[in-house]
Amino acid sequence: MTLSTADRQGRPSARVLLLRDVDVEDCGFVFATSSASRKGRELADNPRAALTWYWPAQGRQVRVTGRVETAPQPTAREDFLGRSPASREAAFTGRTSAPLSGAREYEHARARAREHLEADPLAVPPDHTVCTVRADEIEFWQGSADRHHVRLRYLREGDGWTRGLLWP
Repeated sequence: MTLSTADRQGRPSARVLLLRDVDVEDCGFVFATSSASRKGRELADNPRAALTWYWPAQGRQVRVTGRVETAPQPTAREDFLGRSPASREAAFTGRTSAPLSGAREYEHARARAREHLEADPLAVPPDHTVCTVRADEIEFWQGSADRHHVRLRYLREGDGWTRGLLWP
C-alpha cells in the first residue's frame, strides 16, 4: 500500500509499505514504522494519513483516510520479533531516512547490527512503532475502458457509515 503523510507545513510525502493487519471491527489498517523516520516524525506532528492500493490490471483503486493511532509497546515488540532475521537486522542498521555517505558505511552498520542481534536475539529498537489508520473515509474506484468510471465513497458518521457515489 502507499502511505501518504504531510509535515507541519503541509508538504506531502508518500512511500510504499506492507499492510500488516486489518482491524475489521473498527476499520483500522495496521503498518509498522520507525518513529525516528521521516514518516514517523510526520505522523507525530500530523497524526492523519492516507492509504492507497492500486491494481492496474483490474482498473481498481481503494483510498482510505483517517487518524493514526500508535499501538502499545508490547504490540510493537511482538510485531518486531515476528519479522524475518533480515528485517530485524535492517531495523538496527541505521537511521531511517538519514543521509548515507555510501555503501561502505551501510555494510559496516549492517555488520554491527548483525553482531548486536547475535548477542541479544530478542532486542527491539526503541523506535519500532506499530500504527493504525482508523478510517473515516474509504473510496472504491472502478475504472472502465470507456471512461465510465464508478466511485463509491463511505464516510464515517458517529458510530456508522454513510455511502454515496461520487462523480468520476
